[in-house]
Amino acid sequence: MSNGRDNKRRLRDPEGTRERLLQAGYREIYRSGFQSASIDTILAATNVTKGALYYHFESKEDLGHAVVEEIIAKLTQDKWLHYLRQGKNPIDTLIDIVQATSVRKEDVNGGCPLVNLAQEMSALDEKFRTQLEAIFNDWQEGIATALRRGQSQGTVRRDLVPHETAGFLIAMYEGYVLLAKNAQDVKVWNVGIRNIVGWLKSLRAPRQPRKGGRRLLSKRRAVKQRQ
Repeated sequence: MSNGRDNKRRLRDPEGTRERLLQAGYREIYRSGFQSASIDTILAATNVTKGALYYHFESKEDLGHAVVEEIIAKLTQDKWLHYLRQGKNPIDTLIDIVQATSVRKEDVNGGCPLVNLAQEMSALDEKFRTQLEAIFNDWQEGIATALRRGQSQGTVRRDLVPHETAGFLIAMYEGYVLLAKNAQDVKVWNVGIRNIVGWLKSLRAPRQPRKGGRRLLSKRRAVKQRQ
């Protein structure tokens, strides 16, 4: 009888059930790590039966892969790539993104979900590794594309190699996130924001003198000398 009721629930709102499981799975993985994540905790949080979970996901690993693809990848898209595609000045946009990073204690202490999983699972599960690598690659290329656009517009230094610069930014950003998580200290992340912003400002193209500016300045000096 209970199986029949479960089937009716799934037929009523299968997409909603799947989404609740994904969100609960993400929270549990973020809090405990994938290997220690508890299926029972996920079920309790969603009021879903184990049969319903395995109706949507073949295994715990299948749920974890879906969390990476549908939630963690979207976090990077929403936080970084969406704004980089829309921003006019990539340096200003990058500074805004970094400064907008949450400094709530629970977020700083929890670290970055992308890096947390990369550290835990890259050596253990090839599908996890390739999924996470794709997110890092898209992130890096999104920043590099914005920097190239800035170079063509004259707002970013021409001597930079965009792809390498983007990789360095990600490494610096995630390095400070990891240091703050290890220290369990918001102040570490605030120092990181300040240093990252300072470095980003150094990527701006030098201001070019206006045409005729030097000639005008020379004329003014000549007039002063005659006076």
